[in-house]
Amino acid sequence: MIDYKDAWDYQESVLEKMVRHRVDPPGLQSDDMIAGHLLFCEHPHVYTIGKSGSENNLLIHKDQLRARGASYYRINRGGDITYHGPGQIVGYPIFDLSKLALGPKKYIYLLEEAVIRTLNDHGLKGERLDGAIGVWLDVSDPSRARKICAIGVRVSRQVTMHGFAFNISTDLDFFRYINPCGFVDKGVTSMDKEIIQEVDFSTVKLNLKQQIINVFQVDLAD
Repeated sequence: MIDYKDAWDYQESVLEKMVRHRVDPPGLQSDDMIAGHLLFCEHPHVYTIGKSGSENNLLIHKDQLRARGASYYRINRGGDITYHGPGQIVGYPIFDLSKLALGPKKYIYLLEEAVIRTLNDHGLKGERLDGAIGVWLDVSDPSRARKICAIGVRVSRQVTMHGFAFNISTDLDFFRYINPCGFVDKGVTSMDKEIIQEVDFSTVKLNLKQQIINVFQVDLAD
């Protein structure tokens, strides 16, 4: 559990270090082989809105958010407004796309794929929705389509930051105060709600970590 701004600042510092290393490498082969860092965390209640997001998608006054114990930030990722809170796996891959031979679109596709495979491990069918980044359920029925994982990234000098928010045991009431990701006609869900039982948070994290290893074809060291 970490404050959102502290995590944001940490991501920025890691990104800058990676870019500096690429420009002025120390000549150590082990360092040259590092393609990035993967951070998993949870945040206290917070709403974030991307650089092109609309303030109209925040449905209550910011003072009311603070009264509910939530903070609010306009940040430098893509996408619109979303919520982070306890019971949600927030993942921040800080990956050098040049070392992974990936473009931004393929990178996002692989993030989605890792979440889809993790859901499949737990008996849920995650899917992509045309025109909407993230992972969804029941996309064939527009009246039932609902998002279980939001994705919003920034790529700076071929290094990624920000990432995804995967709802495991998230308090979905907090989504009532926004139009999630700018959608007014789509729902939000969590693994707990879909499976109708408590999901082991640590197990899902381990599964997700393994699926990221699989889809990006990398090794991870603690």
